Amino acid sequence: MKNTLAGKDIVSINELSKQEILNIINVAKKLKTSPKNNLLKGKILASCFFEASTRTRLSTEAAMQRLGGSVIGFADPGVTSFKKGESLHDSIKIIGQYVDIVAIRHFLEGAAQVASDATNKPVINCGDGANQHPTQTLVDLFTILECQKKIDGLHIAMVGDLKYGRTVHSLAEALQHFKVTLSFIATPSLQMPDYILGNLKKNGIKFNTYEKIEQVIKKIDILYMTRVQKERFADPAEYNRLKNSFILNIKTLSGAKPNLKIMHPLPRLNELPLEIDKTKHAYYFQQAENGLYVRQALLALLLGKI
Repeated sequence: MKNTLAGKDIVSINELSKQEILNIINVAKKLKTSPKNNLLKGKILASCFFEASTRTRLSTEAAMQRLGGSVIGFADPGVTSFKKGESLHDSIKIIGQYVDIVAIRHFLEGAAQVASDATNKPVINCGDGANQHPTQTLVDLFTILECQKKIDGLHIAMVGDLKYGRTVHSLAEALQHFKVTLSFIATPSLQMPDYILGNLKKNGIKFNTYEKIEQVIKKIDILYMTRVQKERFADPAEYNRLKNSFILNIKTLSGAKPNLKIMHPLPRLNELPLEIDKTKHAYYFQQAENGLYVRQALLALLLGKI
């Protein structure tokens, strides 16, 4: 399949066609089964994380290193000139002169686009505020296809912080390429933004909104859990009121379909108790591992090596 991604940025999942998404997934599958340890030898990744991260940062850096490339960067903007007041634009413009590709996470929505505008090197958005998280979405799609052997025809439920959750925003947008049914489970104040619901309706995607997991548990193939994100709330009282809104338990799963798989972008809090890990439905640790292979695929494709 022709690589149409060489030299491009991954700022928003909406910029990728269905064919490009499927190509990324296909390359990731090949790299998972047949590693290529020297594919990116001599290439340098800038890992610029202005916001906390474990899985995304480490899997991106590991992906580069396992393909033979090297990594420079930071996980704390306090050690950079950002602390002195340097603009994001200028930081990335300079960093881009030292590397072949840039991965950025930032607490402000639109930061990835600023980075993209600042350098001619490929930029990967690893999360910009409550906006998008396209690489996580590619991991999610790869994982759904891996555990269900298909995407079309599935019923997928997203639970928790759907208002501020960039992972579910990106996933809902990407699933418009497929014939799926979506269920959004949240309190009214944390429900999926209207603009995303409008896009789904415009593109003929079936969806419903609910307030309890029990309302749909017997129907769904994927249960995508998310935490209520304390860092997105300006009012601590509102967070405390909502933080325990959705807690999954064994009793709720008793009515689930045999093929149901539970996913979660992690980190988890009390919405996903440890007891769930031992069920046949848990698939979030495999999902996290898949981040390595999908990000390997992205790096290789954007750098034109596949």
